[in-house]
Amino acid sequence: MTVLVTGATGFVGSAIARRLLRDGMSVRAIARPHSDRRNLEGLPLEVVDADLNDPDTLRAAVAGCRAVYHAAADYRLWVRDPDAMFRTNVEGTVSLMRAAADAGVERVVYTSSVATLGIPRDGGPGDEDTPVSLDDMVGPYKRSKFLAEDAVRRLVRDQGLSAVIVNPSAPVGPHDIKPTPTGRLIADAAAGRIPAFVDTGLNIVHVDDVAEGHILAHDRGTVGERYVLGSQDMTLREILATVARAVGRSPPRVRLPHCAALPIAYVSEAWARLTGGEPRATVDGVRLARKHMFFSSAKAERELGYRPRPAAEALLDAARWFQQAGI
Repeated sequence: MTVLVTGATGFVGSAIARRLLRDGMSVRAIARPHSDRRNLEGLPLEVVDADLNDPDTLRAAVAGCRAVYHAAADYRLWVRDPDAMFRTNVEGTVSLMRAAADAGVERVVYTSSVATLGIPRDGGPGDEDTPVSLDDMVGPYKRSKFLAEDAVRRLVRDQGLSAVIVNPSAPVGPHDIKPTPTGRLIADAAAGRIPAFVDTGLNIVHVDDVAEGHILAHDRGTVGERYVLGSQDMTLREILATVARAVGRSPPRVRLPHCAALPIAYVSEAWARLTGGEPRATVDGVRLARKHMFFSSAKAERELGYRPRPAAEALLDAARWFQQAGI
């Protein structure tokens, strides 16, 4: 059968496409006309020009597809035009879901994020049922993903959309060409560009395990349900030490208080606005770092048979890939 993958030129989307191809699926990938297509090179798939902000192109892209994996998103912790992010992540998602429903697509797997989930006050890991609201969302990325997921859930409830939602934690691994914010952290750590750290934490997962989780969600997931796709909770200090060992460097030993990191982020963002570049540190990133973003994948393990590898393997693969790619 033909399956559509959005975001296939990107990090998670390309991993999903490669996983589907290994299963012998006929894969159709959406790409914007001038997008970076390096992640599609050599893959035996169909590439169609389409844009989440152009509903007509989406209707043409989903025609004849039995399944849709919607992994495309604007994933940045700093953006000059937040409205553009909302158009892509929220309005574009709704347009694609409606196009899929109109085309009779049998199953949609929507790639959300743990950014939409709550974090318990006691410091324990969050899950699919941890209470959260839009007011808890820090920054345009988290707010846009929260609203997009809410829109998908309403389409399931009110219009019968056959969609399953997955919430990856912090995917790392090969082919992060952009790179993502987490990938940039690992690339900088591997290159010795991180002299200090703050007290925070992430749930690290290999991107190929996230791709596998998408397939499991399609095959075994319950319509309207969401599933965290993660692996292991690690403090930032542990992450940086693991990457340092992987590349033969000494890990940073200076711990910065959050109040000291915030001015650095403001300066970094101001410099980016002046130069047209991207900030190395972001205000939203520092604000998010005040909490340990730890999550449990127990539901996916129990209901889908999801079995991720240890986070250290994911960090090792990512660090080696960034070094080989010269990022």
